[in-house]
Amino acid sequence: MTRDEKKVIIDGLTEKFKETPFFYITDASGFSVAQTNSFRRACFEKGIEYKVYKNTLIAKALENLDADYSKLSSEALKGFSGILFSKETSNLPANLLLDYRKKIGKKETRPVFKGAAIDTDVFIGEANLEMLSKLKSKQELLGDLIGLLQSPAMNLLSALQSGQNNLTGVLKTLAEREEK
Repeated sequence: MTRDEKKVIIDGLTEKFKETPFFYITDASGFSVAQTNSFRRACFEKGIEYKVYKNTLIAKALENLDADYSKLSSEALKGFSGILFSKETSNLPANLLLDYRKKIGKKETRPVFKGAAIDTDVFIGEANLEMLSKLKSKQELLGDLIGLLQSPAMNLLSALQSGQNNLTGVLKTLAEREEK
Protein backbone atom coordinates (compact mmCIF):
# COMPACT_ATOMS: atom_id res chain seq x y z
CA MET A 1 0.00 0.00 0.00
CA THR A 2 1.45 3.35 -1.02
CA ARG A 3 1.54 6.48 1.15
CA ASP A 4 -1.16 8.09 -0.98
CA GLU A 5 -3.45 5.09 -0.51
CA LYS A 6 -2.83 5.17 3.25
CA LYS A 7 -3.54 8.90 3.35
CA VAL A 8 -6.87 8.38 1.56
CA ILE A 9 -7.84 5.66 4.07
CA ILE A 10 -6.77 7.79 7.06
CA ASP A 11 -8.69 10.83 5.76
CA GLY A 12 -11.79 8.72 5.13
CA LEU A 13 -11.55 7.12 8.56
CA THR A 14 -11.05 10.53 10.21
CA GLU A 15 -14.25 11.79 8.55
CA LYS A 16 -16.06 8.63 9.64
CA PHE A 17 -14.99 9.22 13.25
CA LYS A 18 -16.08 12.88 13.07
CA GLU A 19 -19.57 12.04 11.77
CA THR A 20 -20.10 9.01 14.01
CA PRO A 21 -20.33 9.89 17.73
CA PHE A 22 -20.31 6.24 18.89
CA PHE A 23 -17.73 3.66 17.86
CA TYR A 24 -16.51 0.43 19.41
CA ILE A 25 -13.23 -1.38 18.72
CA THR A 26 -13.39 -5.16 18.78
CA ASP A 27 -11.21 -8.17 18.08
CA ALA A 28 -12.84 -10.90 16.04
CA SER A 29 -9.64 -12.84 15.37
CA GLY A 30 -10.04 -16.58 15.46
CA PHE A 31 -13.40 -16.45 13.71
CA SER A 32 -13.96 -18.69 10.73
CA VAL A 33 -15.15 -17.13 7.49
CA ALA A 34 -18.69 -18.28 8.26
CA GLN A 35 -18.59 -16.73 11.75
CA THR A 36 -17.19 -13.48 10.37
CA ASN A 37 -19.93 -13.33 7.73
CA SER A 38 -22.53 -14.11 10.39
CA PHE A 39 -21.21 -11.29 12.60
CA ARG A 40 -21.20 -8.84 9.68
CA ARG A 41 -24.79 -9.85 8.84
CA ALA A 42 -25.86 -9.27 12.47
CA CYS A 43 -24.25 -5.81 12.34
CA PHE A 44 -25.98 -4.98 9.07
CA GLU A 45 -29.38 -6.07 10.42
CA LYS A 46 -28.97 -3.72 13.40
CA GLY A 47 -27.83 -0.79 11.25
CA ILE A 48 -24.25 -0.90 12.52
CA GLU A 49 -21.32 -0.57 10.16
CA TYR A 50 -18.43 -2.96 10.81
CA LYS A 51 -15.03 -2.37 9.18
CA VAL A 52 -11.58 -3.83 9.76
CA TYR A 53 -8.54 -1.54 9.58
CA LYS A 54 -4.86 -1.71 10.44
CA ASN A 55 -4.12 -0.40 13.93
CA THR A 56 -1.63 2.18 12.67
CA LEU A 57 -4.24 3.66 10.31
CA ILE A 58 -6.82 3.80 13.11
CA ALA A 59 -4.31 5.48 15.44
CA LYS A 60 -3.40 8.12 12.85
CA ALA A 61 -7.07 8.84 12.15
CA LEU A 62 -7.73 9.22 15.90
CA GLU A 63 -4.80 11.66 16.16
CA ASN A 64 -6.52 13.89 13.57
CA LEU A 65 -9.56 14.38 15.83
CA ASP A 66 -10.07 17.22 18.31
CA ALA A 67 -10.70 14.93 21.29
CA ASP A 68 -7.96 13.04 23.14
CA TYR A 69 -8.10 9.37 22.17
CA SER A 70 -4.52 8.55 23.20
CA LYS A 71 -5.69 6.07 25.84
CA LEU A 72 -7.80 4.27 23.25
CA SER A 73 -4.88 4.20 20.81
CA SER A 74 -2.36 2.91 23.34
CA GLU A 75 -4.50 0.29 25.08
CA ALA A 76 -7.09 -0.93 22.57
CA LEU A 77 -5.19 -0.94 19.31
CA LYS A 78 -3.30 -4.20 19.63
CA GLY A 79 -3.77 -7.27 17.49
CA PHE A 80 -6.68 -7.59 15.10
CA SER A 81 -9.05 -4.56 15.21
CA GLY A 82 -12.49 -4.08 13.77
CA ILE A 83 -14.60 -0.98 14.33
CA LEU A 84 -18.36 -0.88 14.92
CA PHE A 85 -19.84 2.49 13.93
CA SER A 86 -23.25 3.53 15.30
CA LYS A 87 -24.71 6.92 14.40
CA GLU A 88 -27.97 6.66 16.34
CA THR A 89 -27.55 4.86 19.65
CA SER A 90 -24.59 4.50 21.98
CA ASN A 91 -25.62 1.16 23.48
CA LEU A 92 -26.56 -0.63 20.25
CA PRO A 93 -23.07 -2.04 19.49
CA ALA A 94 -22.68 -3.25 23.09
CA ASN A 95 -26.05 -5.00 22.95
CA LEU A 96 -25.11 -6.50 19.58
CA LEU A 97 -21.87 -7.91 20.97
CA LEU A 98 -23.62 -9.44 23.98
CA ASP A 99 -26.48 -10.86 21.89
CA TYR A 100 -24.10 -12.29 19.31
CA ARG A 101 -22.09 -14.02 22.03
CA LYS A 102 -25.27 -15.58 23.42
CA LYS A 103 -26.24 -16.71 19.93
CA ILE A 104 -22.89 -18.47 19.43
CA GLY A 105 -23.15 -20.06 22.87
CA LYS A 106 -20.43 -22.05 24.60
CA LYS A 107 -19.71 -19.01 26.78
CA GLU A 108 -17.85 -17.54 23.82
CA THR A 109 -16.21 -14.18 24.44
CA ARG A 110 -15.65 -13.38 20.80
CA PRO A 111 -15.74 -10.81 19.37
CA VAL A 112 -13.67 -9.33 22.17
CA PHE A 113 -14.57 -5.80 23.25
CA LYS A 114 -11.39 -3.73 23.33
CA GLY A 115 -12.65 -0.18 23.74
CA ALA A 116 -15.28 2.38 22.82
CA ALA A 117 -15.74 6.09 22.36
CA ILE A 118 -19.11 7.55 23.35
CA ASP A 119 -19.25 11.28 22.59
CA THR A 120 -15.47 11.61 23.16
CA ASP A 121 -15.56 9.60 26.43
CA VAL A 122 -13.30 6.56 26.25
CA PHE A 123 -14.09 3.15 27.77
CA ILE A 124 -11.43 0.44 27.74
CA GLY A 125 -11.76 -3.25 28.50
CA GLU A 126 -14.27 -6.04 28.65
CA ALA A 127 -15.44 -4.96 32.12
CA ASN A 128 -17.18 -1.90 30.64
CA LEU A 129 -19.23 -3.77 28.03
CA GLU A 130 -22.12 -4.66 30.37
CA MET A 131 -22.32 -1.07 31.63
CA LEU A 132 -22.29 0.31 28.08
CA SER A 133 -25.13 -2.02 27.09
CA LYS A 134 -27.31 -0.44 29.80
CA LEU A 135 -26.73 3.17 28.72
CA LYS A 136 -29.89 4.96 27.66
CA SER A 137 -30.07 6.65 24.30
CA LYS A 138 -30.57 10.39 23.97
CA GLN A 139 -34.20 9.85 22.95
CA GLU A 140 -34.85 7.62 25.98
CA LEU A 141 -33.33 10.20 28.32
CA LEU A 142 -35.40 13.00 26.77
CA GLY A 143 -38.54 10.87 27.14
CA ASP A 144 -37.75 10.24 30.81
CA LEU A 145 -37.15 13.95 31.36
CA ILE A 146 -40.40 14.95 29.68
CA GLY A 147 -42.25 12.34 31.73
CA LEU A 148 -40.75 13.72 34.93
CA LEU A 149 -41.61 17.28 33.99
CA GLN A 150 -45.18 16.37 33.05
CA SER A 151 -45.81 14.24 36.13
CA PRO A 152 -46.62 17.04 38.66
CA ALA A 153 -48.93 18.83 36.23
CA MET A 154 -50.72 15.60 35.32
CA ASN A 155 -51.14 14.72 39.02
CA LEU A 156 -52.63 18.14 39.73
CA LEU A 157 -55.04 17.92 36.79
CA SER A 158 -56.03 14.41 37.80
CA ALA A 159 -56.68 15.47 41.40
CA LEU A 160 -58.75 18.45 40.28
CA GLN A 161 -60.79 16.35 37.87
CA SER A 162 -61.41 13.53 40.33
CA GLY A 163 -62.28 15.98 43.07
CA GLN A 164 -64.68 17.84 40.80
CA ASN A 165 -67.58 15.60 41.76
CA ASN A 166 -66.61 15.71 45.43
CA LEU A 167 -66.22 19.48 45.35
CA THR A 168 -69.64 19.88 43.74
CA GLY A 169 -71.18 17.63 46.37
CA VAL A 170 -69.54 19.51 49.21
CA LEU A 171 -70.69 22.87 47.83
CA LYS A 172 -74.22 21.54 47.35
CA THR A 173 -74.30 20.24 50.93
CA LEU A 174 -73.02 23.56 52.27
CA ALA A 175 -75.62 25.43 50.25
CA GLU A 176 -78.38 23.19 51.60
CA ARG A 177 -77.20 23.78 55.19
CA GLU A 178 -77.33 27.52 54.76
CA GLU A 179 -80.92 27.31 53.46
CA LYS A 180 -82.09 25.52 56.59
